[in-house]
Amino acid sequence: MTREYEIGPVRVGAGQLFLIAGPCVIESETHVRTMADALQRITADLGISYIFKASYDKANRTSVTSFRGPGLKEGTAILRRLAESTGLPVLTDVHEPSHCEIAAEGADVLQIPAFLCRQTDLLVAAGRTGRAINVKKGQFVAPWDMRHAVDKVTSTGNPRIFLTERGASFGYNNLVVDMRALAIMRAFAPVVFDGTHSVQIPSGSNGVSGGQPEFIPLLTRAAVAAGIDGLFLEVHDNPAEAKSDGANALHLNNLKPLLETLLAIHQAAQVPVSL
Repeated sequence: MTREYEIGPVRVGAGQLFLIAGPCVIESETHVRTMADALQRITADLGISYIFKASYDKANRTSVTSFRGPGLKEGTAILRRLAESTGLPVLTDVHEPSHCEIAAEGADVLQIPAFLCRQTDLLVAAGRTGRAINVKKGQFVAPWDMRHAVDKVTSTGNPRIFLTERGASFGYNNLVVDMRALAIMRAFAPVVFDGTHSVQIPSGSNGVSGGQPEFIPLLTRAAVAAGIDGLFLEVHDNPAEAKSDGANALHLNNLKPLLETLLAIHQAAQVPVSL
């Protein structure tokens, strides 16, 4: 498998930390453009490579009444226009094999949600698009078993895959992060750490998921120190009013100071230590 590859201007697996960030779901074209512009300014100031993320559909919401997004065709068109106007690579979730080719018209990275990381037909369909594939490790999957997800994607001849750690189920409505998983999975694919879903409290708030965003800095610092290739953060300019996952999102105002700390840790972690 290719350990290093490019997603537009972003180098994956080359030793430089990259960022995936944006709102959970496309709330409107105006909102994603506002968020993309703000995030692009911050990352350009800090010199960190950046992929914008937002989903056209959140098909695994807790409640049937929860907001899901604009849908495949409209959402893909919004993402395509955003990519063309900003020059940013774009990531979105895919939930069904039949969606992959259409989603690939607007996105540079197709993301396999954690609950679907074992779905062979979906992984293969995504791989066949030739787009980069991000497979989020299921909360119920051992890190060493994610090798099988990698094999399913690469069986299509597409080596452009990375894995994202987002915590493991720990009893009901709780997640914990085993930092060993980062090193285990990094042995067979580049690894990203999801600092926002890792603090989620799944389905823990009367039909919606809660969260503990105060622990985002702690977990992301630990993950960067442990060694990762990229960082995934859901970022919103008003988490209290976000239409999906606001309870565990990072406020836009807190992103730059957090990234400054994380980049310093990443740089320090590259220095060999003599024992």
